[in-house]
Amino acid sequence: MNTMPPKTTFLFYICCLLIGWITFACQEDKNEPDSPPIDDPVLPPVSTASDKELLDKVQRETFQYFWEYAHPTSGMARERTNSGETVTSGGTGFGIQAIVVGVHRGFITRPEATECLLKLCNFLASADRFHGVWPHWLNGTTGKVIPFSPKDDGGDVIETAFLVNGLLTARAYFNGPDAKETELRNKITQLWETVEWDWYASRNDNKLYWHWSPNYGWEMNMPIQGWNEGLIAYVLALASPTHAISPAVYQTSWTGNGFRNTQTLEGYRLDIGPSYGGPLFFAHYSFLSLDPRQMQDQHVNYWQHNVKHTLINRSYSIYSANKAYGYSEHLWGLTASDDPDGYSAHSPTNDNGTVTPTAALSSFPYTPFYAMQVLRNLYGGLKTQLIGAYGPYDAYNKQRNWVGRDYLAIDQGPIVAMIENYRSGLLWGLFTKLPEIQAGLTKAGISKPTYETGFYLAIPEVRTGQYDLLKHPDADAYGIGVAVKEAGTMTLTLEKPDGTVMETLWKDETKATAQYQVNFGTTLAPGAYKLRLRTSTLNKELPVYLH
Repeated sequence: MNTMPPKTTFLFYICCLLIGWITFACQEDKNEPDSPPIDDPVLPPVSTASDKELLDKVQRETFQYFWEYAHPTSGMARERTNSGETVTSGGTGFGIQAIVVGVHRGFITRPEATECLLKLCNFLASADRFHGVWPHWLNGTTGKVIPFSPKDDGGDVIETAFLVNGLLTARAYFNGPDAKETELRNKITQLWETVEWDWYASRNDNKLYWHWSPNYGWEMNMPIQGWNEGLIAYVLALASPTHAISPAVYQTSWTGNGFRNTQTLEGYRLDIGPSYGGPLFFAHYSFLSLDPRQMQDQHVNYWQHNVKHTLINRSYSIYSANKAYGYSEHLWGLTASDDPDGYSAHSPTNDNGTVTPTAALSSFPYTPFYAMQVLRNLYGGLKTQLIGAYGPYDAYNKQRNWVGRDYLAIDQGPIVAMIENYRSGLLWGLFTKLPEIQAGLTKAGISKPTYETGFYLAIPEVRTGQYDLLKHPDADAYGIGVAVKEAGTMTLTLEKPDGTVMETLWKDETKATAQYQVNFGTTLAPGAYKLRLRTSTLNKELPVYLH
């Protein structure tokens, strides 16, 4: 079995252990020994209307964690429910993106969001910073650092990256000419340009370090090296117009030891990362607004990697995990969260039967049908046990009849953001198109892929050989991405398995080199079909199952 290199293992698990240190102190009623048993799923009727209602509901509820439960003085996101004055830099970055979604979905007004974000930016400008980098935790009233661990009382590059990611996404969204939105953009730019990324890569070893403290210096000694949640930090550090790191730091530290790791697990090949891909937050945190569909380098296509990582996590849960855990097609997803013993980064190599709703729900862009199966279950047979004021509770362990009833900012935020990326691509479009971000990606050697003609986003389920499609709730139709590498005349049909043509989507149409989104099957019955793409030289099939 492939294992994570020692340095990456330490980097990857140390935060989970430190968060666990305060878990029981912060939570109320965390362990629920008297809770009723978690029942087998009783699922609601399936329709695009009911699915759309579910997506609206879970986005609204998880958004409210960052709106209703935000710290009243600073506007920052609290670390978790019952964490009092403790607010989180990274979770606030996730929350800023949730606020953008909230405006887009009509949960709040644009002026309301602008006022909130101005308050937040004013707080951040006066809060403790360490060479421009914010700490993991702050006091939400005073802005003073709250140590995350005894020596972690200074700057935290990863948390700052999540925060700046959210700020820049908001700067792109609030682009109006009025005085308030102009002021907001200017404040965000000032905060962004005063982050000294280069200071955290100043030790003459071509490495970017996670922490620096005025009291303990570099004693935490944790270089950010992949593969983990740290890609967004490198993109921003390379992109900085004022304090950029060199590409050599990226190549030595991030893509150096522990990055490449070719492995085939559950039938899917991965080319980077730890065994089984690690916890699913690796496919979420850096990609809340960084579009993996537009990212390819010499190592990997990031969209394909994230999809396969998700499929491995799901497949392990359903087919390979301990059956006593009760995982199923309607109950899967391993990532970092609370569990009956504290807090841990759950994955196939660190599995104690704890499922975390954010794992599957934040995977909507990658595996929408499989994520929807979990969402229907959460709001169906499991609703009374696992849904509260801010959406799904943090975690549950069926074998031990345990529900973690806290909410965590870093778990609720990705649900809002990634469901929106599935529905509209909003956040991916806002952030990835920024000139600074494009420059950072270029410095990292990451560019827009050139896809072969065909169904470039589809990765079939290995056990069935078919691609499971969910009728998109907002379009009331099935959708597929089709790439055209070389312009030409093309025919695209949807057929039954016996070749009977059910729909002709393109009929001898001239297509330019591009990626197309094609909708179809509005009135077709669920079942097995195949998509066929024909040119003068190609005849490609994709078996699909319409659900």
